Amino acid sequence: MKVRPLADRVLVRPVAAETTTAAGIIIPDSAKEKPLRGEVLAVGQGTKDEEMVLKQGDQILYGKYAGTEIEIDNEKLLIMRQSDVLAVLA
Repeated sequence: MKVRPLADRVLVRPVAAETTTAAGIIIPDSAKEKPLRGEVLAVGQGTKDEEMVLKQGDQILYGKYAGTEIEIDNEKLLIMRQSDVLAVLA
């Protein structure tokens, strides 16, 4: 299924959280924090007030509670506003 975000929204694939520590300790799902990094999969056209500066393939940082979680083809993705993105990683 294809998803095309509208206006100033972006579709993001969160980067998977690590399941073990450097010492080899396994972290249970209940103790994992929500990932704050992701990859932009698709972008909207922007609005007349806000130009779309993100592009497909950008690696980004976003707020802890940003976006709405959706599931497409058994993959959990986030759809969020461009303003929820904190930074683009170079």
